[in-house]
Amino acid sequence: MPRYAMVIDLQRCVGCSACSISCRSENNVPDGIYWSNKITETSGTFPNVRYHYIPTLCNHCENAPCVRGCPTGAMHKLENGITMHNPKKCIGCKYCEFNCPYGVIYFNWTYPHKSWKNNEKVLEGTASPKEEVAKVGGKTIPYYNPEREDTLAGIRPKGVVEKCTFCDHLVKRGKLPRCVDACPADARIFGDMNDPNSKVRQLLGKFRPFRLREQLGTDPHVYYIRDFNPANYQPSKGGF
Repeated sequence: MPRYAMVIDLQRCVGCSACSISCRSENNVPDGIYWSNKITETSGTFPNVRYHYIPTLCNHCENAPCVRGCPTGAMHKLENGITMHNPKKCIGCKYCEFNCPYGVIYFNWTYPHKSWKNNEKVLEGTASPKEEVAKVGGKTIPYYNPEREDTLAGIRPKGVVEKCTFCDHLVKRGKLPRCVDACPADARIFGDMNDPNSKVRQLLGKFRPFRLREQLGTDPHVYYIRDFNPANYQPSKGGF
């Protein structure tokens, strides 16, 4: 049985947000919720300033606190290591959200994508959001992706939580998660940690990885390697 993991190469990542945009489109993620996001840090003093990007998503922890805290089994582990959520079992207690040390679980306080049900036109002669959805044959949203329905829910309803699932609906068909496929710099690498020939296993052996808050014992399955450093300086031997 495979144990899926993701390696993120920070030397390659340029913070372009292609991962976040593709994730939203693939998984019909509503506004205000971020299955794929990034931590942005600024270092230095102008004009010697640079940005550091750390992409974030559900870490699919081996010892997942969100799973331990779920009273209904809605948050659960698959045999392949993916941490999954079943909205049909979710009672909206938010124990998983409180237990997650990474802040990557979100609660749907309102009906998702409600702005697309608006029948008001911004300008006369243009279509309202509701009319636009109808004209393109969309379901709730004009860019709705029905493939997300392959597992559990295409759009998560009001009153439940949601989070990244490693695009389980694609993985089960032998495809890469959408954020991995969409990354123009190939900064994201996905594969089976149990396979010694997988790229993930090779990179973890070649570079010293780190994981977010791994001291908590959650055993995350998202690893970070290297670091982006564009800095340069005039060669010198120093002196007195």
